[in-house]
Amino acid sequence: MNTQRFFIELSYDGTAYHGWQTQPNSVTVQQELDKALSVFFRQPVMTLGCGRTDTGVHASRFFAHMDLQGITESAASLAIGSINALLPYAIAVKRIFKVDDTAHARFDATSRSYEYHFHFHKDPFKLNRSWLYKARLDVAAMNAAAAMLLNFTDFTSFSKTNTDTATNNCKITAAYFLETEEGLIFKISADRFLRNMVRAIVGTLVLVGRNEISFPELEAIIESKNRSNAGQSVPACGLYLVNIIYPFVN
Repeated sequence: MNTQRFFIELSYDGTAYHGWQTQPNSVTVQQELDKALSVFFRQPVMTLGCGRTDTGVHASRFFAHMDLQGITESAASLAIGSINALLPYAIAVKRIFKVDDTAHARFDATSRSYEYHFHFHKDPFKLNRSWLYKARLDVAAMNAAAAMLLNFTDFTSFSKTNTDTATNNCKITAAYFLETEEGLIFKISADRFLRNMVRAIVGTLVLVGRNEISFPELEAIIESKNRSNAGQSVPACGLYLVNIIYPFVN
């Protein structure tokens, strides 16, 4: 029977999940998605995601690929409503489309973008979706420090140990804070990210905003390639994967 590869675009609220990737004794986004897809298409389906978001992290734009037997592109696209009915409300499939049989959701991505959201006053509607931070921050200093990240490629100081990673080099193409009426958003884009990297970077830039570390000290932290020298990881609730770019996806 003919097998074809499909990409799935989805979004999810990660509050109730132990990250994207399936793991023993935990409920994950991938586990719920694979279960719904397998039930609907009546065949075993194993997706492979564009990355591995941690427990409590959200995604407004996430991609995965899967191989289906005997399913046309039009049939897969028409199945979106039924698949969403099988999924928990916190997970939503947006698109399913055919790609080349060699297309890979993780390795073919050329850029990834994250946002980290802060709010400064208690707001029940931001619970588990933004970090409530009550101290004053020097946003101008934080933006100057964020711009310094573009001068470096080795981000070992902001990474949890990961034996699966051959290199800790990343090319950051944008990093800045945007003030809004509701709070503050940190935006960052790169060709790849290390495990826990964004949350560790934000935690360190907050120390700059609190005037607890200087620009030369930030440089020294990065050059030390030692995670213990950087700031604490900020809570997962404020982090969103917001975009993945592929050369063949509009």
